[in-house]
Amino acid sequence: MPTPFATVWRAFEAWALPSACLACDAPAPSDTLLCPPCRGLLRPPAAGAAPPDLEALGVSLHAAFRYDGASAPLLTRYKFHEDLAAGRALAALSLPVFRHAPRPQALAPIPLHRRRLRQRGHDQALGLARDWGEALGLPVLVDALRRERDTAPQTTLDAAERARNLHAAFHAPPGLPAHVAIVDDVLTTGSTAAAAVRALQAAGVATVDVWVVAQVPDPPAQPARVK
Repeated sequence: MPTPFATVWRAFEAWALPSACLACDAPAPSDTLLCPPCRGLLRPPAAGAAPPDLEALGVSLHAAFRYDGASAPLLTRYKFHEDLAAGRALAALSLPVFRHAPRPQALAPIPLHRRRLRQRGHDQALGLARDWGEALGLPVLVDALRRERDTAPQTTLDAAERARNLHAAFHAPPGLPAHVAIVDDVLTTGSTAAAAVRALQAAGVATVDVWVVAQVPDPPAQPARVK
């Protein structure tokens, strides 16, 4: 839960620094940073099963939005341009979906390799996990997943290459909670999330869910780069 100081500080920010919409600069609520018309452009993910890689593992997927022309610019700003305000807005806008999801015991962000972390300057999945963990009263297990190798971007590879690229890419230690939700920003083919799920299951985690801001609908064999 937010501390009293954090609550007071955010109230002061909202009063002293009126918020502008991240998409059109119109007045916007300080938590979501999107005006009602721009917020209305965000669409839920397409109905259907999880990608085959996740479905085969018995994973429950929860995505707040469809990855499209409304959500993609905000995700790009957050992921590649260190726009932390966009990340905070995405976390707040996504929160209602996760409030109604089965409650895990902890959240585990999918980690970046340290080389890619140095390039980007921040870990987008960790930021989302911390915001959702604070709002929902859930611990964030920063060390639940360790990235063993600096893998190539998945979107440059075909299905067979993706499997080879992610083989043993993650490691999870023993002693983790029985129910963990993996956190990431965008789910494309599900290959990266599936590799993380397999690492957690190998470590003894009985139930693994996947929480993402947005899911790419029916990605092609070589989708546009979002991961």
